[in-house]
Amino acid sequence: MRVVSSIINDISTDQRVMKQAAVLRSLGCSVTVVCRRKADFNFASDDFRAYRFRFYINRGPLFYFIFNIRLLIFLLFKRYDIYVANDLDTLLPNYIVSRLRRKPLVYDSHEYFTGQYGLQERRFSYNTWKKIERCIVPRLRYMITVSDSIAELYNAEYGVSPEVIRNAAYSSSGIVPARLEEIGIKNNDFRLIIQGAGLNPGRGVPELLDAMKLVSGVHLIIIGSGDALSTIKMKISSLGLNERVTLISQLPWREMMRYTIACDAGISLDKDTCINQKLSLPNKLFDYLSAGIPVIASPLPEVSKIIHEFNCGVVAEAVTPECISKAIIKLRDNKELTAGMKESAKTASKVLNWERESIRETAFFRKIIDEYRNF
Repeated sequence: MRVVSSIINDISTDQRVMKQAAVLRSLGCSVTVVCRRKADFNFASDDFRAYRFRFYINRGPLFYFIFNIRLLIFLLFKRYDIYVANDLDTLLPNYIVSRLRRKPLVYDSHEYFTGQYGLQERRFSYNTWKKIERCIVPRLRYMITVSDSIAELYNAEYGVSPEVIRNAAYSSSGIVPARLEEIGIKNNDFRLIIQGAGLNPGRGVPELLDAMKLVSGVHLIIIGSGDALSTIKMKISSLGLNERVTLISQLPWREMMRYTIACDAGISLDKDTCINQKLSLPNKLFDYLSAGIPVIASPLPEVSKIIHEFNCGVVAEAVTPECISKAIIKLRDNKELTAGMKESAKTASKVLNWERESIRETAFFRKIIDEYRNF
C-alpha cells in the first residue's frame, strides 16, 4: 500500500507527521512525505521517503500558490493508493488528485486553520482558504483533528465528525538531559523553558520576558523559530536579559527534549487572540508532561482542563507580566509543590502519550486500508 503525506512545513521538525508515518509503516505501507526544506540540518528516516522542496519565496500568498502548484504537479505524476493532506494549505491538490485517481483521501487538520491569528484581517487570504474549506470539507469521508473542541467546530460548521487524535508526545525515558554547562545556567537557578516552531505573535513571549524582569534566580531557555523571533531578540537585549535568557534554534525533537528534561517548568502562554488559539492543545504541553516537568500556562480551556485534571502545573490568571511572575514565584519558592507537580506530570504523561494515542490512529488507518479494495 503506497501512501503519500503532504505538509507545508519541514518534516524534520514536524513530529505529528513523523509519528503518523511510523503508524502507516507499522501497517505495512510504503510512505512518502512531500514537504518543503526549511531547516538547515539533514534528515533521514527509516519510516518514509521524503521529498523536501526548496523555495526562494517562503511566505505570503505567492508562496502558498507556488507550493500548491508544485505539489499538484508532483502528485499528478506519481501513483499512490492513499493521500493524506496535513492542514488546509495542502488539501486542494490532494483532493483533486485523489478524485482523479479515485483513491481515499485523509484530511489531518492540525488546527482550526481559518481561525488563525490575523488571518481574518487579510481578507483575500481568508476568503481563499475559507472557500477551499467550504468546498472540500463537507465532502470528506476521512478526517482527523487534534482536540475535541476543534472537532466540535468542524461538526457544527460542516456536519463532519473528525476522529480526534491528540498530538501527544512519545515517552522521553532514556533521553539524557543536557548538562547545565552546555546551557550556561547557574546550578541554583530555577530553570524555565518555552519551545516550539511557532514563536509567533500571540504566544506570550514578550509578556514572559517582562515577567523575567520581575523575578530573580530564574533562567529562561527559548527553543524554536517563528515570525516574532527578531522582535524577541531585540526585547531580550533591551531588557538586559542576555545573561538570563538562552536562545536556541529549532532542533529535532529528541535533541530539544534534552533541554526540556533539564528544566524545572515548561511555559505555554498562548493568548486568546483567535478561536484557533483559544481551543488549541499545543504540542509543547505534551512535551513538558513527557519530560516530567510542571506547566505554567495561560487560561485556555483545553490546556487548563488538563492541568487541573492532573494537578500538573499552574494556570496564570492572565497573560500579563504580573500574573506570569506570580506563577513562576509560586513554583520557584515552593520546592515541595514543584516536586509534587513533577510527579503529577509524570502521571499525566502515562495517560497522555503517543504510545496510547497511536492505538487510535492505527485503528483509523487500518479501517481505511481494509476498505481500500472496495473504495
